[in-house]
Amino acid sequence: MLKKNDEIPLMIKSCTVQGSGVGNYDGLTVFVRGAVTGDRVIAHIIKVKKTYAVGIIKKITQKSPDRIKSICPISEKCGGCCFAQINYEAELKIKRQQVEDNFKRLAKIDTEIKSIIPSPETERYRNKAQYPISGNSDFAEIGFYAPMSHRIIDCSDCRLQPEDFKRIIDIFREWIRDYKIPLYNEQEHTGMLRHIYIRKGFVSNEIMVCAVSTDRNLPHTDELCKRLNDRIDNVKSVLLNINPDKTNVVLGKECVTLFGSDTISDELCGLKFEISPLSFYQVNHNAAEILYTKAKEYAGLTGKETLIDLYCGTGTIGLTMADSVKQLIGVEIIPQAIENAKRNAAANGISNAKFICADAGEAAKMLCSDGIEPDVIILDPPRKGCGKELLETVKKMSPERIVYVSCDSATLARDCGILSELGYQTREVTPVDMFPRTGNVEAVALITRN
Repeated sequence: MLKKNDEIPLMIKSCTVQGSGVGNYDGLTVFVRGAVTGDRVIAHIIKVKKTYAVGIIKKITQKSPDRIKSICPISEKCGGCCFAQINYEAELKIKRQQVEDNFKRLAKIDTEIKSIIPSPETERYRNKAQYPISGNSDFAEIGFYAPMSHRIIDCSDCRLQPEDFKRIIDIFREWIRDYKIPLYNEQEHTGMLRHIYIRKGFVSNEIMVCAVSTDRNLPHTDELCKRLNDRIDNVKSVLLNINPDKTNVVLGKECVTLFGSDTISDELCGLKFEISPLSFYQVNHNAAEILYTKAKEYAGLTGKETLIDLYCGTGTIGLTMADSVKQLIGVEIIPQAIENAKRNAAANGISNAKFICADAGEAAKMLCSDGIEPDVIILDPPRKGCGKELLETVKKMSPERIVYVSCDSATLARDCGILSELGYQTREVTPVDMFPRTGNVEAVALITRN
């Protein structure tokens, strides 16, 4: 009988999308974080349940051919790059299999899962980073959370982020130390500076730096702005975001501009976009262009369609299709993002688009009651997916095609299962790797009315 602290030999036969190797011992499934398919390991058991156990690698007795040396010195501790020790081809296979498994297990529908489209880059591809902070002003820990915890692993340079971001974090460390900036303590809900949030336009090269504080009176921000402006030429915006709540949510609702502009700009699929701190913008620029091209292909546009883009954010995905439709209607609940979307349409000379600030479900009901008959609906919801009520409203609008873009194939599969019951068939799904080295994978589905 397997028990905690046992050390067992294990052959790793597969790998989860969270980066844990999977083996079997006396009929019990054992998950081992950091193990690779094909590894033989000695696993130290740290948890035993009725149907599974969890272990950590004590020793690798035989390395898998898929195992590589991680380029990051903290990847074993950090909760970000769960595939840092696996070659990219093997990572892509795991991610595509995850999408296929979710459709078989959750949707219980037979649909074609296409080959996964790889990211053009696997390093330095992210245009956004959120760094939690802990410790004290003499030694600030700035980095990323350890797996399944809020314990911060200090990181001087993440290989997924642009090199500019490292220089910005170094300036923050120095400023915190020099001015004894009070850091936020999550357990006691004391202190002020809680996160550093950075965005970059990969085409424009413009950078936005945002300090997240519990209080609008964060001291010595003038000196922070001066150091950033003096040392990094492409910082175009420095903001203070106020988040006083006892919450895991990074950003509060209020932003104050400390230096430069309220927004930065970028270009995507040949269009110019304005990006604010609270607006959604895909984190992998080059892979996003691939994803949006596939979504437009699935939409099958001829120039005569009415297109509704639910969860439109700053309008990126809908506006890239505006030149191929009669009318575009975008819906987003965040007011700042809707204002960005309107300005983005104007900046690109797009006159056939309108944007509504509302909850997606309520807006869909309103459009349905107004007799709007869309030919195509774009769904790009947050990780939790759409849910049955919204999908029932979408069904009442009776679009010919639905193009569903998802960052979580489990909720995508669930919602495709619901749409199947409502008379819509998922024709095919294409996974797109927007997040190399991590356990996340994007997917886009073509869904048509029966």
